[in-house]
Amino acid sequence: MQSKFKNKYKIKSARLSGYDYSQNGMYFVTICTKNREEFFGQIENGEMILSDMGKIVRDELLQTPKIRPNVKLDEWVIMPNHVHAIIEICTDAQRRDALQCVSTGVLEYKNKFGPQANNLASIIRGFKGVVTNKIHQMPNSNSFAWQSRFYDHIIRNEISLNKIREYIRTNPQMWERDRNNVENLWI
Repeated sequence: MQSKFKNKYKIKSARLSGYDYSQNGMYFVTICTKNREEFFGQIENGEMILSDMGKIVRDELLQTPKIRPNVKLDEWVIMPNHVHAIIEICTDAQRRDALQCVSTGVLEYKNKFGPQANNLASIIRGFKGVVTNKIHQMPNSNSFAWQSRFYDHIIRNEISLNKIREYIRTNPQMWERDRNNVENLWI
């Protein structure tokens, strides 16, 4: 049975328990729209054609490393109802080359209530917030919302990094088989 907090069910975190998501590392993230609604454009002949909302997502994704000097954006793609990205957090400016900041597999544990300004969750929260505010300034956009959580995977080696990069690059061509494609939910 799930535990309760203030008489409400508490959903267990999807994050790796005790892991410091502000430490140097590369993270594969997937952020979905609420109910997998397709706001960001459409796939035509295996290529993503961005809508105006999709262009806002693209612009804000590209702004993230400019706003946060500890963040580097690796491979990414915007799909009709989700975003895939490899985000690198690297606090050591001299180690900003790919894989220099990949997690070594050694879990660094810190106080879970410590500074939250530069961890993965705060990066995603800031991105989602800015995108939502900008989209809601558009006419007829009040139905736009993100799924409340996001998926992440800690990238620990070059083999994994290269497989994820390939997955991201080919995601538009695989849309017909993508589990986030709402048309596939009823098959």
